[in-house]
Amino acid sequence: MILLAPMEGLLDHILRDVLTRIGGVDRCVSEFIRVTDQLLPSRVFTRIVPELRNGGRTAAGVPVHPQLLGSDVSCLAENAARLAELRPEGIDLNFGCPAKCVNRHRGGAVLLDEPELIHAIVAAVRRAVPAEVMVSAKMRLGYMDAHRTLDVARAIAEGGGSEIVVHARTKADGYKPPAYWERIAAVREAVDLTVIANGEIWTVEHAALARERSGCEHLMLGRGMVADPGLALRVTGQRPGGLPWIELLPLMQDFFAQVRATVAPRHQGGRLKQWLHYLKRVYPEAEAAYAELRTVNAADELARRLFAAPAAAY
Repeated sequence: MILLAPMEGLLDHILRDVLTRIGGVDRCVSEFIRVTDQLLPSRVFTRIVPELRNGGRTAAGVPVHPQLLGSDVSCLAENAARLAELRPEGIDLNFGCPAKCVNRHRGGAVLLDEPELIHAIVAAVRRAVPAEVMVSAKMRLGYMDAHRTLDVARAIAEGGGSEIVVHARTKADGYKPPAYWERIAAVREAVDLTVIANGEIWTVEHAALARERSGCEHLMLGRGMVADPGLALRVTGQRPGGLPWIELLPLMQDFFAQVRATVAPRHQGGRLKQWLHYLKRVYPEAEAAYAELRTVNAADELARRLFAAPAAAY
């Protein structure tokens, strides 16, 4: 399997739609839905994961598992039960977010120092949702260090989780390379459930190394897919040459049309340039476009200059 990672502020339902239409992705996990001390109305879930109105799938038919983040056991369970009423195939739990604002409020990676609490959360959510709804979790190797990696993995497994994605860095490592894929191998040996490798997979070569060193068959791709939308097709061998710019450009145009229909005007240009910034790692055309459009903010002007010109212009 190839999973598409949750990426707060970047990989939302619009980009999920485009990337899953390109192909190669078997499942997505949504950006986190923060749970604090109240039962959220269904409209909060459908606002962040509008695919829930489409049977929990993107337009291309790829399942999306909503992700919950928090530390209040009973409140997470109650919200998971309400979320399950919208019939997603699965619900994911976030034990990996490294953001200071999240960790400060006892969410995400900071919980990796509390495997007992993680066990309680997973077990409560598992009890709260129907048996057919998968409960999975995303974790890092640890918070400031990796000494409790296996304790956390066992807590998830013993709590009833059926799948773990392991981002092969600690919170202290952030997103700095390298990712320690080899440390995931010990997780696979410690628990009897599906373990998926994640972190710093930008190329087909990285994917092969991640599989070799972790022993994991399945991968989760994040920034690598944003930078190279054909990466999943490359990794699975469905399209070794990936996606050429001339085919990507109309998909970007559709992405920007959706952004303009749903995002506040002052943020629209930033969303397009944010994606271009990633794409320029792989596409020389994106690098040229980004250089030309970096100071342009008006959505009409961005659309005219990027999409009205022939693709060969970049």
